[in-house]
Amino acid sequence: MSIRGEIKEGAGFVKEELNEHGKDAESKKKAQEGRDLRNEGRVEDGKAPKTTPPGSGHPEK
Repeated sequence: MSIRGEIKEGAGFVKEELNEHGKDAESKKKAQEGRDLRNEGRVEDGKAPKTTPPGSGHPEK
């Protein structure tokens, strides 16, 4: 695991969690940006990207 990948995944997680329950389009957009950053970090570390929508509550496979 790379430090850079872990940081991206952590930052993306925080951004996604802060915005996933918002009802407006801006919150949904920010949650998706967080998910994208999180997936970028996961791919750098050799993990599979998350494919469920932000806030869906599906466990990681």
